Amino acid sequence: MATNGNTLQPQLPRLTGKNYNQWSIMMKALFGSQDLWEIVEIGYDEPADPTTLNQQQLTTLKENRKKDKKALFFIYQAVDEAIFERISTSATSKEAWSTLNTAYKGEDKVKTIRLQALRGEFELLRMKETEYVEEYFNRVVSISNQLRVNGEELKDQRIIEKILRSMSKKYEHIVVAIEESKDLSELSLESLLGSLQSHELRIKQFESSPPEQAFQMQEFHRGGFRGRGRGRNFRGGGRSQPDHHTRGRTQASNYQVQSNHETSPGNHYERGRYHGRPRGRGRGN
Repeated sequence: MATNGNTLQPQLPRLTGKNYNQWSIMMKALFGSQDLWEIVEIGYDEPADPTTLNQQQLTTLKENRKKDKKALFFIYQAVDEAIFERISTSATSKEAWSTLNTAYKGEDKVKTIRLQALRGEFELLRMKETEYVEEYFNRVVSISNQLRVNGEELKDQRIIEKILRSMSKKYEHIVVAIEESKDLSELSLESLLGSLQSHELRIKQFESSPPEQAFQMQEFHRGGFRGRGRGRNFRGGGRSQPDHHTRGRTQASNYQVQSNHETSPGNHYERGRYHGRPRGRGRGN
């Protein structure tokens, strides 16, 4: 509230034409805090001839007139300019309030049509995959409040059942746990919100992995780790495969041994003259 000297000026909501339900609830609270709601809802009797009243009746009439003008001033301040034109000729706060109520809340026929639309919207509510629990929870509660304002009998259990059966797939486990472990007729909306948000935090923790683990997984997919117990430069079923440097040195050593063997005096053949298997009567010769 703003302060004007020693008087507190309440912060007034503004009626735009699309927010009548919320606006009317806040205005009722404001009128109640200022002891004005009775004069707005019921009004007061304006005598045809005030001179016939006694002093007490005149005092009461003066107080009622003052309250009524104060309430009417609040209504004037709480509407847009286009809406103000509809109530600018209202003589009392009750008349102005009734005019707005009829225009935006409607009679029984309009109210029935609005209820049908809200019921359909309520049944079609589904949680989006990218939506947070609190965001979806607020959407459901908002539609539920509109249904109640328009006369729908809507218990908290029905709202809870709606939320549980319309959650996204990743909340399936917590939904089943709540349905099996809790009595939905005694469960409050606040407790349900807390349980779902706790599960949401766990999901976020599991989805986020440490940088070291992500690096190891990246190396694994590149081929640095293949098979159980195999390190770098090892492939196959546990048999070590030398790298290209080791393989080059081994080939050179084998070539030198072969050359010495071919040129030795006891060799059966000379290098360059015969490259086949030595002739003999058996393999042991």
